[in-house]
Amino acid sequence: MKLSDFDFELPEELIATRPATPRSSARLLVAQGERTVDSHVHDLPDFLRPGDRLVLNNTRVIPARLSGVRRRDGEQGPTEARIEVTLLEPQGDGSWNVLAKPAKKVRDGEEIHFAPGFSARVTGRVEGQLNLAFSLEGDDFDAALDAAGFMPLPPYIAARRAADAQDRTDYQTVFARHSGAVAAPTASLHFDRPLLERIAAMGVDFTEVTLHVGAGTFLPVKVDDVREHKMHSEWGEVPDAAAAEINATRAAGGRIIPVGTTACRLIESAAGADGIHPWSGETDIFIRPGYEFRIADGLMTNFHLPKSTLMMLVSALMGRDRMMALYEHAIAERYRFFSYGDASLLLPKG
Repeated sequence: MKLSDFDFELPEELIATRPATPRSSARLLVAQGERTVDSHVHDLPDFLRPGDRLVLNNTRVIPARLSGVRRRDGEQGPTEARIEVTLLEPQGDGSWNVLAKPAKKVRDGEEIHFAPGFSARVTGRVEGQLNLAFSLEGDDFDAALDAAGFMPLPPYIAARRAADAQDRTDYQTVFARHSGAVAAPTASLHFDRPLLERIAAMGVDFTEVTLHVGAGTFLPVKVDDVREHKMHSEWGEVPDAAAAEINATRAAGGRIIPVGTTACRLIESAAGADGIHPWSGETDIFIRPGYEFRIADGLMTNFHLPKSTLMMLVSALMGRDRMMALYEHAIAERYRFFSYGDASLLLPKG
């Protein structure tokens, strides 16, 4: 498989910079086997069956983007440099690995000041990332980050506009519970409370799992032979109750439909020969054509970037040719793409 096998031309104006309002008014492209239907997310119950189970990722996105100042005394007097920081991954000692721009403007041992009483010291760097030890810990750190931080919008949105107060709501799911993600599980952004209630009322069940989406989800594939790509890792958990619910639905003949590629990757990471098992840890599962799904019977997901690992995942589920035809249809019908865009419901067996 070549990287070019997953490429397509996307008109720039189809990249969404704001979500549909209300959430469930977004469009929904439904692929049921070879059947294709243009619909809307609020019509999702029409394509589900009593006894199905939707798997939701309940991670909460933290306001992981910070703007700070590095101050330095020099021969010509004091100088300052503006440093933009994006939190990537917490470390066992309480520090964080971050992306910093421009990283060359700050030296190891120097402080970056974000707000009164809230700063961080550079303790090292590796592979283009800095390690920062913050001046606050625990609840104090969470409160300071919430006050000073901005939502970490994806690069293709951030390049077009800055994050604002509305993103605090828009870039968070209505069922977000466990803080730790630096990117949203975007297919879940389409759900509002009335839609969840309608789905539950028709006899479809919900299971919550947690996968803290990392910034690695936006990393490009840089190898021509996709089998050589090394996938980023993310922390996730399938609790005991979640595994039991999924196994019970499968035993009863219901379909397991994860909402989002993050939930899909997580439940497939926890799959065994006899079903799904309680699981927690880092997963770097790379789902591409040739992969045999063991738990997921379908997938609700947004429209993904050309040549991305997520494009490979949906191609593994539906088949590459079918998926490319669906994207050609979506572009022709002016669906909105990427994190704030429209959604698709992929059901390979109809």
